[in-house]
Amino acid sequence: MFSDVKAKFKRKNKILFSRDSECLQELIQLIQIQTHRTLVMWTLDCARIPLIEFEEKYPEERRPRICLDICEDWARGKTKMGKAKRAILDSHAVAKEINDQRYETLCHAIGHAGATVHVETHALGLPMYELTALILKYGIDNFEEPVHDKIEFYQKRLLYWQENTDKLKLEWADFLLDDTKPNKEWLLSKKENKALNENNQEL
Repeated sequence: MFSDVKAKFKRKNKILFSRDSECLQELIQLIQIQTHRTLVMWTLDCARIPLIEFEEKYPEERRPRICLDICEDWARGKTKMGKAKRAILDSHAVAKEINDQRYETLCHAIGHAGATVHVETHALGLPMYELTALILKYGIDNFEEPVHDKIEFYQKRLLYWQENTDKLKLEWADFLLDDTKPNKEWLLSKKENKALNENNQEL
């Protein structure tokens, strides 16, 4: 289940998970059937955990927290995309400044959580980066159990928000109330599968 992750670690890749990672396939399938609102609630909820971990080491650095707060306002229709985009870029910028690989990945995870308000395909960035941080924390010989547990946590929280997002009667920006548009993570998967099938036919 983790052979691709170990191969990426051996190659010294900065991100150890991808859309092709075997361990993420069940989560990805679950992401593909959600409304945009549900994915926003899920990522903003789950991102609070890496935020707490980050702030325990860097308590004076507020940009990742500001990113989540502003992006939540964006989701509620209380601020504009330009302000949220700057906040997202600021969270990613912290990663470039601190020179601390584990905590860099947490900043990127938080940035992708905020960017999910813009488009669903950013949602997967949260687990890909946060799970990478877990491997950096536990080491390549001891990561499997905590990573497995974290993936289970993601799935349970996503199922929770699938059930409860619209029951909360929250305010939403108009673009998040339009359920006629297909899930963009699902669309991406369809596009990739089509390209793969075409390549196979050419061979």
